[in-house]
Amino acid sequence: MGETRKSAEEFLNLIKKSRRGKFKVYIGMSAGVGKTYRMLQDAHALLRSGVDVKIGYIETHKRVETHLLLEGLPVVPLRRLFYKGKELEELDVQMVINLRPEVVIIDELAHTNIEGSKNEKRWQDVLEILDAGINVISAVNIQHIESLNDDIREITGIEVRERIPDSMLAQADEVVNIDLTADELIARLWEGKIYERAKIDTALKHFFKSENILQLRELALKEVASQVERKVEIEVTPLNPVKRERFLACISSNEKTARNVIRKTARLANYYNSKWYVMYVQTPKENPDKIALDKQRHLMNNFKLATELGAEIIKVKDNNIPKAIIGQCGERKITTICIGKPHLNSIRVILATRMFNELLKKLSANDIDLVILS
Repeated sequence: MGETRKSAEEFLNLIKKSRRGKFKVYIGMSAGVGKTYRMLQDAHALLRSGVDVKIGYIETHKRVETHLLLEGLPVVPLRRLFYKGKELEELDVQMVINLRPEVVIIDELAHTNIEGSKNEKRWQDVLEILDAGINVISAVNIQHIESLNDDIREITGIEVRERIPDSMLAQADEVVNIDLTADELIARLWEGKIYERAKIDTALKHFFKSENILQLRELALKEVASQVERKVEIEVTPLNPVKRERFLACISSNEKTARNVIRKTARLANYYNSKWYVMYVQTPKENPDKIALDKQRHLMNNFKLATELGAEIIKVKDNNIPKAIIGQCGERKITTICIGKPHLNSIRVILATRMFNELLKKLSANDIDLVILS
């Protein structure tokens, strides 16, 4: 009976997937590369081909060339809300679903919605529209991808607050990079095609430094390449099955180390298009009544981050950490374990050595790789 129910659920999921809208995402290394312009060009091309396409939300940033492309395109009226005494506009998700266009253009995928909106983030709005069977074309900059947050901060010195989970890109049917050289992008900045004149000098000294742009461009190119490889694995590789990687990120209650391990494992899993898990072993000394409240809060936040990035959470109680980890590896068919680089004083090193050696022996015996993340 259980197998019948499972089979029926799988078939239902297949039906839902086939009814779901197609999703295309443009990625750029920064603002100003031409993502919005390209989406509007797509809209005109679709309209000329007789496709029912509508503009759900577009952000022209007062760029003249981009704004001119809006002419002649059908626009879904925005939802008006009052927030802190100001009238603001948001994408009207329900209106889009009611109108049911074949294709809707929705800009600024990482945008945070106004407080009181049905969904906190625009990417959640897009998921709702896709589930309604409507095709979506959207855009995002590389700095808004969750698992790259630490890399972006190191490159630019900026903490990007608005982010999308990597799983959002993994759901895209097409991911297209809008690419420019660093010189071309800086030339566009000087010409006033990205920001108004008053902001140009500041931009050149900070985010738009040539070395920043080169590194961001590399990240954008790698991201699109990994999405193409994912598509190849899904559509081509099943004809020639290969061993499937499965990653297990082992975290502690240390907020910074755990967050780093989660994000870097997410990148690995995304690259290999693999299932992955985040495991926390709660020892007796970390029972809720013994662990500090701030550590409990950090753990919850890290579990939330891992879930948003596509991981399955494993939380077990055990005094023997290596044994608990190996037990889960066997149960989940794990191929690679990822752990953070330990920050230990000399006494703790001595105490931990036996435990670490025990883990290494068990991993070696079970043909499981160990990755220590800096």
